[in-house]
Amino acid sequence: MKKPHYAWVVLAITFVVLLTSAAIRATPGVLMVPLEHEFGWSRATISLAISLNLLLYGLIGPFAAGLVNRYGPRRVMAASAFLIGLGTLATITMKHPWQLVTLWGVVVGCGTGIIAIVLGATVVQRWFYLHRGLALGLLTASSATGQLIFLPVLAQLVVSSGWRWAVIVVAVVALLVAPITFFVMRDRPEDKGLRPLGLPDTEPVPAPVGGNPFVAAISALRMASRSREFWILAGSFFICGASTNGLVGTHLIPACMDHGIPEVQAAGLLAVMGIFDLVGTTGSGWLSDRFDNRLLLLTYSASGASRSSTSRMVSCPRATDCRSSRCFMASTGSPPYRPPWR
Repeated sequence: MKKPHYAWVVLAITFVVLLTSAAIRATPGVLMVPLEHEFGWSRATISLAISLNLLLYGLIGPFAAGLVNRYGPRRVMAASAFLIGLGTLATITMKHPWQLVTLWGVVVGCGTGIIAIVLGATVVQRWFYLHRGLALGLLTASSATGQLIFLPVLAQLVVSSGWRWAVIVVAVVALLVAPITFFVMRDRPEDKGLRPLGLPDTEPVPAPVGGNPFVAAISALRMASRSREFWILAGSFFICGASTNGLVGTHLIPACMDHGIPEVQAAGLLAVMGIFDLVGTTGSGWLSDRFDNRLLLLTYSASGASRSSTSRMVSCPRATDCRSSRCFMASTGSPPYRPPWR
């Protein structure tokens, strides 16, 4: 029986690391109301820390790519997972809003910004010549999977044992993932005496990229800023991030609780979005291996516009049952807001 290419092992490890990072980024939605009750902080104060977290998550991406190119995915992933775990665990001792902003906003924001889809793109580019779209679609789906697996469990923990136990669980998972990544992950196929999956023998293996990671990031941004395609993709991802991560992912659970829907049930609604997100992102990657990405992006954008109108009609903000909310979450998690990658 032919042994599977080690690229699939690397993909699985990267998937777990991205899943853990996504689960930690989704955790504040479960913690917001308990923090309000315990410390008397306003929702705006808590949202400030979450906003800073999301801002750093986005801004660090180009520099994270430079770090990965310079030091390799293995060390960067392990160090970032350890940083996320420590930053998350330290929040159980906080007493003041500035500590929440520092720990969850800055420390966890920097760690999750490094472990983001840009890391997945680098790993796929190094290890895959064939099935790149599928591999990247699976890694993009890790965000939905983390949401699907962790959120209902964390919400149940918050209700039964308090918010600190929910934080401890995700922190321990991150701290366990760090050493596993360091010892099992490999930076390049050459480290295992292999070539990228599917690369013909006549094709040369891409040379490693070195140099100062910050200079490389600025140079790449300067070059990309001259491209119309870059701004189109950046704009589409901005809309995706503002709607899913910034609004729905952060504020849906508190909003549901404000309207009488229990926290565990509200977390289940986000898990519904995760199910459809998982199908949509994986399917998008599979399609991008077979069809013109520009046509796919146009189709997703057009269906996204019509979906937004439909969502507004089926989701009543004063609903105390979950039927209309389920429709909203299903449509929010579907493919249109996931631009295809190649």
